[in-house]
Amino acid sequence: MIRSADYPVLMSGSTRTSAAATSSKASDAKGSEAKAASDAKASDAQQLTQVITRLRRALRMSIRTDYPWESLPMAHVELMQALGDRPEGARVGELAQTLRLAQNTVSGLVQQLFEKGFVERTPEPADRRAVRITLAKLGRAQLDSWIAAHERRIDDALSRLTPEDREALTRAVLPLGHLVDELN
Repeated sequence: MIRSADYPVLMSGSTRTSAAATSSKASDAKGSEAKAASDAKASDAQQLTQVITRLRRALRMSIRTDYPWESLPMAHVELMQALGDRPEGARVGELAQTLRLAQNTVSGLVQQLFEKGFVERTPEPADRRAVRITLAKLGRAQLDSWIAAHERRIDDALSRLTPEDREALTRAVLPLGHLVDELN
């Protein structure tokens, strides 16, 4: 069925669009713009997610290829990094909250690192039932070695980029940090 609102109405020898058609077109245009903006945001998020995933995978694989001695699972490294930021140590519950993991998962990771000599457990002075986890000397050395290996690997890759790409990545570090804060 043809409706007059869908087509121009001829009046007095000139073509005029009906108010309903104008309103419909404006609404369609706004809807298209909103969809395009939404698609662009989704596309940005999708692209960023893909690049970050690929970057993490590349770093994990390259560190194990270039440094075969590196066999620590990423969960161990992340727990040691959390402890590295806390020289006074932390309770298992605090680490679980920081890492967004279940306490029993963190407890298991702590046990594995303890058995390797990477962490130490000391009784909490105020509560003898609780323990404080700290990096042991061996754990600090392992973490420092892991960080240095990654920095060398990234520095080497950065040196092969164009100056423009290096500058763009340097400018992106602060906003990426803000993104991390928003995700936490």
